[in-house]
Amino acid sequence: MQTDKLPVGVGGATPQEALDKLKNMTSDVMPIGEEEYRQRLSKAQHFMQVHGIDAMYLNAGTNLTYFTGLQWYPSERMVGAVLPARGDVQYIVPHFELGSIHDALVIDASLALWHEHENPYQLLFHVFTKLGIEKNATIAIDESTPFFIVDGLRTVNQTFSLVNAQPVTAHCRMHKSTNELALIQRAMDMTLEVHKAMASILREGITTTEVQNFINQAHKQVGATGSSFCIVLFGEATSFPHGVKTPQTLQYGDVVLIDTGCRLHGYHSDITRTYVFGEPTDYQRGMWQHEKAAQQAAFDAAQYGATCGDVDAAARTYLQSVGLGPEYELPGCPHRTGHGLGLDIHEWPYLVKDNPTVLAQGMCFSNEPMLVIPGQFGIRLEDHFYMGEKGPCWFTAPSHSIDDPFGLHV
Repeated sequence: MQTDKLPVGVGGATPQEALDKLKNMTSDVMPIGEEEYRQRLSKAQHFMQVHGIDAMYLNAGTNLTYFTGLQWYPSERMVGAVLPARGDVQYIVPHFELGSIHDALVIDASLALWHEHENPYQLLFHVFTKLGIEKNATIAIDESTPFFIVDGLRTVNQTFSLVNAQPVTAHCRMHKSTNELALIQRAMDMTLEVHKAMASILREGITTTEVQNFINQAHKQVGATGSSFCIVLFGEATSFPHGVKTPQTLQYGDVVLIDTGCRLHGYHSDITRTYVFGEPTDYQRGMWQHEKAAQQAAFDAAQYGATCGDVDAAARTYLQSVGLGPEYELPGCPHRTGHGLGLDIHEWPYLVKDNPTVLAQGMCFSNEPMLVIPGQFGIRLEDHFYMGEKGPCWFTAPSHSIDDPFGLHV
């Protein structure tokens, strides 16, 4: 193998050498505080009042966390909160979890408790009654709530009008605060350093499983407070956007695609880099440049007054101009240009065809109009941007070139 033909920053280090260069990057980072959670509750209540929603049920998961700070996993047991359009939030939890719930609370409030043999949906109805929410009320249900909870509530009161809470949750969550942007920025910075470290350990014969294990260790090394995810693909497997079930072994000349991220105080990072482990062919080089140009076209289109659909169209229009696509056809880009990001790695709004959502300050997006060349390879360059005061701002600088993916020689 000709090591002088490898991209800048790829290969040459052992896993331990690469890990030793990484330092904790979180010592000066603060999680979201109580005051901001209360501001979120107030914003949601204002929206509910304007739109005639009497109360909102938040189930265990990221919506509950976003509005109250309570981090709890969804399961077959109902754990959640009721937010009335006017008044204080109230939690509904299993009695035996009381100690753990108390320890996890950020916003202190009344707790309605149920034992294992009791009907939690009847308790939920009593909570609504206690809050003055009775017959014919409009109840917004957290869109991630399992059907069995919705069905259970219907069985105890059929007069409620149950509606999707997504207009409320999306209205609040898609506009990131200064504190949220800071957490996402640091998480992105951490993952970019992990990408650089990971690239340095690549060698012929390394497996995708070895790389995944290293990425997990590296994210811990830089201080991630939540587990990392990673998609590691070599060769033809890179043409499958979310991977294949069989691990691969790296060979000289393979396209390498790494998509990874971590969580910092609940907020996600998500960055993808693609390059060749060796000397790229002219065709690989050309497709890489088209991917970079499509990503830039999407970024340039992300101006105030534009819609999410306009941004997707900009990337797709460029790709069609060079003979790729059209639309979602292959070879070309088979999926949307990007997704929102925050407490969920995919959340509103989405950069997808015909989405009429108008870009607004605080919105965050991935920018990844992946190219798929069936039977050969795929190229995904993924960076995120947010809408700042004057327009789009990158969280991380896009990949510099196929020969110097991290811009180490710039």
